[in-house]
Amino acid sequence: MVVQHNMQAANANRMLNITTGAQSKSTEKLSSGYRINRAADDAAGLSISEKMRKQIRGLDKASSNAEDGVSSVQTAEGALTEVHSMLQRMNELATQSANGTNSTTDRKAIQDEIDQLTTEIDRVAETTKFNETYLLKGDNGTKTVNMKAHDAGLKGTLTDNGDGTATFAMDELKDGDSVSIGGKNYTIGSSKTDVETVFTNKIKQVGDSFELNGKTISIVENAKADPTAGKYKAGDIATTVKGLITEGSTVKFGNSEYKVMKGADDGIDDVDKSVITAKKAYMLAQDELLKANQIGDTNGGAKVGKDDAFTAYTLADASNTFKIHTGTTDVAEKLSFSLHVGSDADMTNKITVDIETMNSSYLGIKGLNVNDDSGIAGTYAIDAISDALQKVSEQRSSLGAVQNRLEHTIDNLDNVVENTTTAESRIRDTDMAEEMVNYSKNNILAQAGQSMLAQANQSNQGVLSLLQ
Repeated sequence: MVVQHNMQAANANRMLNITTGAQSKSTEKLSSGYRINRAADDAAGLSISEKMRKQIRGLDKASSNAEDGVSSVQTAEGALTEVHSMLQRMNELATQSANGTNSTTDRKAIQDEIDQLTTEIDRVAETTKFNETYLLKGDNGTKTVNMKAHDAGLKGTLTDNGDGTATFAMDELKDGDSVSIGGKNYTIGSSKTDVETVFTNKIKQVGDSFELNGKTISIVENAKADPTAGKYKAGDIATTVKGLITEGSTVKFGNSEYKVMKGADDGIDDVDKSVITAKKAYMLAQDELLKANQIGDTNGGAKVGKDDAFTAYTLADASNTFKIHTGTTDVAEKLSFSLHVGSDADMTNKITVDIETMNSSYLGIKGLNVNDDSGIAGTYAIDAISDALQKVSEQRSSLGAVQNRLEHTIDNLDNVVENTTTAESRIRDTDMAEEMVNYSKNNILAQAGQSMLAQANQSNQGVLSLLQ
């Protein structure tokens, strides 16, 4: 028996310390809810879970970024809804102004409302903002925007060349054709020589006939000739009959009618101002094309002519093919911002939102005027407003597409966060049921260790009996 070293007590104490340490760790895990509270608990698990935490927190913020993006896009699109409504009203007003029953006072009242609506469109573009970012007024810098080319309601083919120019091939006009230009109806007249040429080709023999000023002129056999009744013999075709055709006459061969012009040096008949030459019609068309393409042209760039230099036609060289330089206007650069919707510094995690300057200049309706005497200004304004509606529709469509994409992005981000959090939980969180088993075991072992330590301390009491 020894008294210097009580190994039983030392052993019991060592085991009690181990149990107490294990009990302390179980208590910590149960109290915190985490299986890993420090790197020593699970070094590899800590490293893995921290990477997952980085991804989870990054994706949470990315989802928030996308939600903010949806809100900003909805703000812009909501403002454009009102712009659309105002443009639709302007279209109604332009259509109303184009009607010939309006008085000067009526058109002025219409113009006043159009002016107010135009100003309001500019105000909406200037003031709409989200989190102090103006959404519809563009960004720093300016650019030149080309207007869309217009055909002034003329029949023909309009081709946009894609470089700020267009080509308009008006349907070729022939003698006797009817054409509407600038809201007025015209008939293409003919020269006396041209009608005489047609006459020579059509009237050649007995049985041929034509109408002259509504009266039928026919070629008959000699015995039946009666000029007072419009019946002439074949031998008089080239002389007497042909001589009946004079300036101012209306001549009809079958279904083809010709108006023989009088004094047409200026391209306009001296007697009937609605009868013009084809070249004069092309000149009038050139003027109307210019008017139609000047709408929204704040830079004065609209031109119409015969070649790439846009040299204006003259009455001598007028043709049915026109080269158009569309109107232009200077506007701010489009607003472009990116939404970061991922947890990594990867450019594919950027969703870019582009919004054009949605003011009256960009829309091509700045200074829109429908207050004229004929209603033609209102007619041409309809096309300009239609172009503006299309621009707003395209921008709203683009914003709607971005919003739909962002909603899918949010759903995907939330799904990744949920599943990654589940994985991180399996690594980092305490299994409370399992840990309670360990805690209960360690609690019992601690009580047993304390009891055995007490017993071991009592074991050396037998030495006293030897010393008595």
